[in-house]
Amino acid sequence: MITTKQILIDAKNSKNALISLSEQKKNSIIISMADALIENEQEILKANEIDLENAKGKISDVMLDRLRLTHERILDMSNSMKKVAKLADPVGRILKTETKDNGLVINKVSVPLGVVAVIYESRPNVTSDAATLLLKSSNVSVLRTGKEAFNSSYAIVKALKSALKKEGQSENLINLIEDTTRQSANELMTAVGFVDLLIPRGGKGLISACVENATVPCIQTGTGICHIYVDESADVDMALNIIENAKTSRPSVCNAMEVLLVNENIADVFLPLVKKRLVDDRKENKVELRLCQKSLKIISGTKADENDFDTEFLDYILAVKVVKDVNEAVEHISLHSTGHSEAIISENKQNQEYFTSNVDSTSVYVNASTRFTDGGEFGLGCEMGISTQKMHARGPMGLEEMTTYKYVIVGNGQTR
Repeated sequence: MITTKQILIDAKNSKNALISLSEQKKNSIIISMADALIENEQEILKANEIDLENAKGKISDVMLDRLRLTHERILDMSNSMKKVAKLADPVGRILKTETKDNGLVINKVSVPLGVVAVIYESRPNVTSDAATLLLKSSNVSVLRTGKEAFNSSYAIVKALKSALKKEGQSENLINLIEDTTRQSANELMTAVGFVDLLIPRGGKGLISACVENATVPCIQTGTGICHIYVDESADVDMALNIIENAKTSRPSVCNAMEVLLVNENIADVFLPLVKKRLVDDRKENKVELRLCQKSLKIISGTKADENDFDTEFLDYILAVKVVKDVNEAVEHISLHSTGHSEAIISENKQNQEYFTSNVDSTSVYVNASTRFTDGGEFGLGCEMGISTQKMHARGPMGLEEMTTYKYVIVGNGQTR
């Protein structure tokens, strides 16, 4: 096993080689990597089966679904990589230029971050997404997956490295940490001088550990306690369709809805329809409704406890609360949201504007599902994660968020 320290040394030594690659060459490499995933599909699926077998009984069924790879999912991964290859190179762009009275020309130029470490859990597709975005933005990647997905991620990285070799590039441009113990995570968090940016992508525990313990720069990606508020003016059929999609299409992801807020003026009519759609009419994966006191008087379900409105369930569970109006909905969100994604279902323009102006989350929707908070859906090809902080990056992080800038000043002998 290669030590984490040696991987970091090799990654740091590879930075200059990557910076010198042209946009055309980087695109060629990415397309080769995308093709390598398909060419090595059987090996990747076999490795994934080992991970799935090892994880059975240890993680929930919905988390097993996050871990599972299929032909379709590998094809999606490959296609996402090719979409990134078609995007404009984010490096070397002149963001701003200004000529001073003394003749100095000051250029603000986009540059790569350097070595970016990504710590993530049981989603193997993050491996190819992260490696692709970082290579296109001229960053060396150091990837550290959870033990549940290690075999899958190892097979994916092996395929990507074969493409690097085919393209005549160092295999150290993409690196996978082989130690899946907490020690390797701690090493990445404290790798000052080797890691230029750390991105944790996973649950609350992982993100909190990185934010609290990292001595290298760290972007806080968010857990998703996502809310949907149904206004009294909402189109009922639209609201039901959006709620069903946001809760049940893939409940294990961070942009899935966890809390439903319903205006009290329509609650008596609307909540029975919600129960019918999410519980009574579903033959499998019925949604457990955790209800506030007012909701319990209208429909049957589980009584919500004090933690249910502060929990990212990542499962077929939905907390439900009846609120007086849009003002109370916004107030509830401000107290309980993780700043990820929120939506209002309303035909009232004034209420829409109040909601979008006063909800302070990365993505605020009007009459649409929160499930669209995703790099691919936002036209970024794929994503590094959803940043819920406000410095440097916010929302889905794509190529531009993987760069910083420097000033290049051109003179003709000026002195001060």
